[in-house]
Amino acid sequence: MSSSPTLPALPWLEPGDVFPPVEQAWGPADPAPGLLAAGGVLDVPTLVAAYSQGIFPWYSAGQPILWWSTDPRMVLHCHAVRLHRSLRKTIHKLLLQGRLEVRFDSAFDRVIQACAHIPREGQNGTWIVPAMVQAYIQLHRAGRAHSVETWIDGELVGGLYCVNLGAMVFGESMFCRQSDASKIALMALVSFCRAQDIPLIDCQQDTPHLSSLGGQLMPREVFSRHLQQATPQPAPVWRFEPVYWKHLLSEDGERA
Repeated sequence: MSSSPTLPALPWLEPGDVFPPVEQAWGPADPAPGLLAAGGVLDVPTLVAAYSQGIFPWYSAGQPILWWSTDPRMVLHCHAVRLHRSLRKTIHKLLLQGRLEVRFDSAFDRVIQACAHIPREGQNGTWIVPAMVQAYIQLHRAGRAHSVETWIDGELVGGLYCVNLGAMVFGESMFCRQSDASKIALMALVSFCRAQDIPLIDCQQDTPHLSSLGGQLMPREVFSRHLQQATPQPAPVWRFEPVYWKHLLSEDGERA
């Protein structure tokens, strides 16, 4: 009789415990590649410690907190991002008509709640459980999490929230109630990061949607080295200026 394969050990964290080295995360042959640990808490110090090491929480209702460090890592190289031609035209038109406004942090709670509850194709439920919502609201109040909001005709129609440590931005989730609204928010974030000399936006996991926007895979070892250099740097002032659109909307090399 054959025995079931033995799962690799998964560290259990008590509040205040340090994270294991990211190299100990489950590998590609394991049931959940990138899974590093379980347990712990979602308070501000723990989340800051996690993100500074390239670790993020991701779990569903009924599960303990699960901590991940994926390899490779999906990232956006901000200066390599090129707008699709149709999105460029949409943004130009909305700006010329005076209908589009990008705001930072004016409605963080609404953005994260929308990300948690907006229906997503092929998904039942959400990983942004109530405890995660409250944790990131506290992280926002501590100045470490931010919302990028697409307002059209005075209505909040899309956006995203992210984590910022020094010169590193970690994208979390987006929502959209109007065509292209979440993409506009992401491109606004890219424009802001360019203006602030922030080279990378972490997107955590490989998805076709992110690939279509210019996301690329980066080995975890390279990503970790970048974090060590970027996170100790001064954090930017989170304010969006319309001039930030200039280079992204005028440059050559657009995507079809």
